[in-house]
Amino acid sequence: MYALAIAECTRAVKSIETYLDKAEIYAREKKFDVEILMGSRLAPDMTPFVYQVQSACDYLKAGAGWLSGQKPPRHEDNERTIDEVRARIRKTVEFVESVTADQYAKAGDQRVRVSWSATPEMVLAGDYYLQQITIPNVYFHVMAAYVILRHNGVDIGKMDFLGEINWIKA
Repeated sequence: MYALAIAECTRAVKSIETYLDKAEIYAREKKFDVEILMGSRLAPDMTPFVYQVQSACDYLKAGAGWLSGQKPPRHEDNERTIDEVRARIRKTVEFVESVTADQYAKAGDQRVRVSWSATPEMVLAGDYYLQQITIPNVYFHVMAAYVILRHNGVDIGKMDFLGEINWIKA
């Protein structure tokens, strides 16, 4: 279950690369610098596109790391360009895909410490960490990245959000 859930979250994060491809096409067609989109947001008090990608990557690598009994790698949050954002996604995916299914054998027994600036530190069992922190946060930030670009006119749609689907040929 853990390996499958993390694999599905990985697929979601990988789909951001398609958004970036289409953002580059859009910027080229409309003759503006694609880097403008990296700082875009939907509301003045919302964090920008780059942050959404960083966060999706952070929740994914944290889920893979903590649930497999490892400390996840730390990535500096210094991406500003589309190429740096791509590199962040690829670094994250490389780490997550290096974790084998066997390494998740004791994922449910893991105890994961979680804290946000406004809350005290909490400890969650691995299964709750996966269900209540990793999965919803990966999808929240992937969707936020999607809607920021879509709002700015990038031609992305539901199939881009869904990403690669393993269809069965009838």
